[in-house]
Amino acid sequence: MKKNRIDVITLGCSKNLVDSELLMKQLLANGYTVKHDPDKSEGEIVVINTCGFIGDAKEESINMILEFAEAKKERKLNKLFVMGCLTDRYMEELKAEIPEVDSFYGKFGWKALISDLGKSYHKELALERNITTPSHYAYLKISEGCNRACSYCSIPIMTGKHQSRQIEEVEEEVRHLVASGVKEFQVIAQDLSYYGLDNYKQAKLPELIDRIAKIEGVEWIRLHYAYPANFPYDLLPVMRNNENVCKYLDIALQHISDNMLKKMRRNITKEQTYNLIKRIREEVPGIHIRTTLMVGHPGESHKDFEELLQFVKDVRFDRMGAFPYSHEDGTYAYAHYRDEISDAVKQERMDVLMALQERIALDINEQKIGNTLKVIVDREESDYYIGRTEYDSPEVDPEVLIKKNKMLNIGDFYNVRITGAQPFDLYGEVI
Repeated sequence: MKKNRIDVITLGCSKNLVDSELLMKQLLANGYTVKHDPDKSEGEIVVINTCGFIGDAKEESINMILEFAEAKKERKLNKLFVMGCLTDRYMEELKAEIPEVDSFYGKFGWKALISDLGKSYHKELALERNITTPSHYAYLKISEGCNRACSYCSIPIMTGKHQSRQIEEVEEEVRHLVASGVKEFQVIAQDLSYYGLDNYKQAKLPELIDRIAKIEGVEWIRLHYAYPANFPYDLLPVMRNNENVCKYLDIALQHISDNMLKKMRRNITKEQTYNLIKRIREEVPGIHIRTTLMVGHPGESHKDFEELLQFVKDVRFDRMGAFPYSHEDGTYAYAHYRDEISDAVKQERMDVLMALQERIALDINEQKIGNTLKVIVDREESDYYIGRTEYDSPEVDPEVLIKKNKMLNIGDFYNVRITGAQPFDLYGEVI
């Protein structure tokens, strides 16, 4: 056990990671040594930032807490703190079940952790973070919460109503990050489409992205988690006209049949969804669309699933993920629907859907062979440098495996000729 060291463990999404990075900056400013997700935990204090989205994520978070609670019993650490989405959702139950935890904090209550350590919160560092990603890219969270009422989603229970950050504050954070060496920004929110409607009374995402794009040193901006209903179409010319706004959009569509869209409370129809994708592709030529789809939501018939398969065949998403429905307490679906589709059927549908997407992804990637693409290098491995194109977000999208025919610098951009393709990876060489 190392005195004055704090190990921070982050579970869940990139939005949680931003919270951990903000906390770590404050801990460092107060004189602690801080390690993030260490291979071996040796800190006298451990902070676990939890996820509470769906069953698997909750289980992972609880198992992590129990593991460190046991370590505390064995005197391998002095203090154990738990924060994040799971604690917002199940604070009282967790306190009762795991008394070894010294303190629990909600998703927005982590600043109290600083004072509970007997330290001060440094307001002058409020926009600064200890970046845990490679130094050339960072996640940029522009809002919290969600005002949608999708049937299956527990996020509003944990995060509350949508709260957009002020444009000027986001710009200031970007300038801080650029000064520290960040070139690439993954703009994230529960719902990008809603940005500005709460505090500006109008959709402000197009203006925000346009202003960030004009900050010197911002090389790439990539957009995550737009909502299809009431999509801010003014964003499309911003994407088309700014070279440093990646031709990439992550927009979770979930389903396509009108029956399922209504049951899911998505406030959009099948026809509107097809028209949305058509317009995005027409206005931003070459754009790569990432989506997430759900299978096994209560009421999904074989016909609904066949419609979903046809949708994927028709649209040919450049990037796609899928997950089975999880019956989450507190949601509309939990109160109003029966979780009637078996886990086996959910898994079978997901496997069929992802097998279809794998064939589409391979075809799309093979069409890139012979093309020269701008690639940022993320890391070096034994046989290849590993990079990404503007169409690829870290962690979730394909990578480019670059032949080692010359020395490359991590975090720099190179023109790479694509020489080979697999469903979820490209091969290339620097020219």
